[in-house]
Amino acid sequence: MNEIIRLAIICVLVFIINIPFGYWRSGAKKFSVPWFLAIHLPIPFVIALRLSFNLGFQLYTFPFVIVSFFLGQFLGSIIRNRNS
Repeated sequence: MNEIIRLAIICVLVFIINIPFGYWRSGAKKFSVPWFLAIHLPIPFVIALRLSFNLGFQLYTFPFVIVSFFLGQFLGSIIRNRNS
């Protein structure tokens, strides 16, 4: 599979994984343990995805994955705030 396609798939999966964590984070008190966990618990999943798709840790991939990570967190918080 082409490396760009693998990166795109990983970005979509990272985005989807982070939506529930963003939902959880937006309901937690800022800088509390649950808030911290909601941000950091998805990281092992991201690493596992990178390794399972043989993407590795090339420097150019980080901006795409990081943006996907925070967009998923952001969308999760938007969903929670609209439901409240």
